[in-house]
Amino acid sequence: MPTTRLVRAKAGFTVLLLITALLLPGCGGDEGGGPLSVTDALGEIVELDGPPQQITVAGRAALMVVDALYLFPEGRERMVALEMRGQNIGDFLALVDPAWSDKIVLEMNAGAEQIAPTNPDLVIAKTGMAEQLGPPLDAIGIPVVFVDFETPETYDRDLAILGTVLDAPGRAEEIRDFYQERLDRLAEATGDLADAERPSVLVIEYSVEEGTVAFSVPPVGWLQTSMVEMAGGNPVWTEASEAGGWTVVGLEQIAAWNPDQIYVVDYDGNSDGVAAELMADANWQGLSAVESGEMFGFPGDFISWDQPVPSWILGLTWLFTKVQPGLAADVDLMGEVHAFYEEMYSLDPAVIDAEIIPRLFGSLP
Repeated sequence: MPTTRLVRAKAGFTVLLLITALLLPGCGGDEGGGPLSVTDALGEIVELDGPPQQITVAGRAALMVVDALYLFPEGRERMVALEMRGQNIGDFLALVDPAWSDKIVLEMNAGAEQIAPTNPDLVIAKTGMAEQLGPPLDAIGIPVVFVDFETPETYDRDLAILGTVLDAPGRAEEIRDFYQERLDRLAEATGDLADAERPSVLVIEYSVEEGTVAFSVPPVGWLQTSMVEMAGGNPVWTEASEAGGWTVVGLEQIAAWNPDQIYVVDYDGNSDGVAAELMADANWQGLSAVESGEMFGFPGDFISWDQPVPSWILGLTWLFTKVQPGLAADVDLMGEVHAFYEEMYSLDPAVIDAEIIPRLFGSLP
């Protein structure tokens, strides 16, 4: 049963916010429609006076929220501030949003005292930030909606939440249809596969810290596991993974799994190079995936497609062509790249050819 998050403000701080809003251009006025009610990913009901005109995205993994918010023209227009950490998506979002350079960049781990001066009508954050951001923002009268964006199921739900927040349910439905059409085609192609027809698959993250190379596997509940299953494979790492983050595994464990296929994720964008190096490494020569040439670098463009950002649908499509090549013979991956960026981000085909295609990395055709 959803609960209602009551937003109460401390008097002194609220007066300060109101004064600041009146002094800053473009702030303080409600340009939207009537009141709206939003049930967020935590099942809490957030009451708003109208569609928010100034949105701040805060907290860890903000890029996942921003990328999804930018699927909506209203999201690009109304986001005024964001927290950036880890992978930088600014170069991509600048292609989509001419006003990108005007956005306020928050410091890492920004709290209510840093968020408040951005004068948001609404803060959007990941569910993992609920305890850290929820109470202090509630206390100063700034509503916050939490979203998840971690699995295909929560992606569908959270896009609908953004559609409600932005008063753009029609656009939310268009986005949903784009994803669902591809998921339905894939499900139809793989639905009758016997277990013996599903190759054993390992997804590993390659990382280097202070000169030390490490390999890790994702948690069972993360998107990478679902992608392998939807693409027609059997993930081999599920019993060894731990909740909360990537789990480091050694070559001995990888050899014990001895998967039919290995997919290498490198968030520095050199996954195909890493895969080639590992296949040439004598220590990896005995693995079935290496001997059969079934080790691949997971692709991406500005960021890797294995992550729960909108381009995960491209990662899933590519993965399908590798896991079940016989069933995916008709898939036009470059056509899918064009369709994604044209329909989801309204990019011109010439811009895609000039700015997206040259950035592609991984084991692509």
